[in-house]
Amino acid sequence: MFSKKIGQTIPIRYHVIFWLGYFTFNVIRWGSYFDDYWYSLKSNLVEFPIHIIIVYSNIYYLIPRFILRKKYGVYIFSLAFMLGMVYLVRTGLNYLLVTKDIWPEAEDPAKFMELNHIIAVVLGELYVIGFVTAIKIVIDWSIEKRRNEDLAKLQMSTELKFLRTQIQPHFFFNTLNNLYALTLKKSDNAPRLVIKLSDMMQYILYDVKSSKASLLQEINHINNFIDIERIRFKDRVDVEMDITGDIEDIEIPPLLLLSFIENCFKHGTVENDELKIQMSFNIVNDYLEFHLNNNFNPEATKPETRGIGNQNAKRRLNLLFSNNYSLETKVEGAIYNLFLKIPV
Repeated sequence: MFSKKIGQTIPIRYHVIFWLGYFTFNVIRWGSYFDDYWYSLKSNLVEFPIHIIIVYSNIYYLIPRFILRKKYGVYIFSLAFMLGMVYLVRTGLNYLLVTKDIWPEAEDPAKFMELNHIIAVVLGELYVIGFVTAIKIVIDWSIEKRRNEDLAKLQMSTELKFLRTQIQPHFFFNTLNNLYALTLKKSDNAPRLVIKLSDMMQYILYDVKSSKASLLQEINHINNFIDIERIRFKDRVDVEMDITGDIEDIEIPPLLLLSFIENCFKHGTVENDELKIQMSFNIVNDYLEFHLNNNFNPEATKPETRGIGNQNAKRRLNLLFSNNYSLETKVEGAIYNLFLKIPV
């Protein structure tokens, strides 16, 4: 159970590699210091199992049980008790197995339980505990950071998919109702409407599978949408489209622009009048600039309600581009204007 806990965030092989590297470094370091590598090897063989036990006890038992539960006093007492036991065991084993000089680093011979010797041993253990615990905390922090980033991406992806599913349900229902009316009248427009609707549904359900779509495909999708609305409103729709720059390899979030076109028909169409829509696509310095304007009846449509239909698009823009985009809307007389700038 304890070994399973050790390998949860860091594979056990890395623990082994770390301790072997640390042990080798210490043997060479103290062997060079004493000019006695045999003594250094023996003393480290005695001390390193103790280091490992106290380090893992601190990381996997004391910290989770006391520090994370804010029982700081109990933690300090437990650590102090453990360090006291380490002093007795380490000093005793060194005396029995390695050397009768319990503190060869000191200039003067030291005695068992002497204060300076206790402090030296405790500080040495605290150094090892602090060093290894710091490594563990940094690794856990980086893993947790990566996990949070992955969760944020997943959440954003899920929300984007949800937002995309909200884009056109009312449009499809309206179109099906119009198709039903046309079939009752045996209109010649019914087959054309079926084909256009089929193309749109295929694009939305099957062709759009990633976070980016070809701008050419999006424009074609917009044209299908407009053609369907032309059938619905009996050709009382006048649309002008202008494209500037090379858009062949440009990709944008799918179905993003369509929500703005939908608003033109939701708020811009006036009974027995013509709806005029002008839109342009310009590629400028790695940005797509999208301009859109349409006529509408200011008395029938309150300007502030225009923003409601754009909430979905604004939410997607914030998720996708953070602050690296521009969306501006304004009303001039009976003309509604929209400007969108996004990186491509």
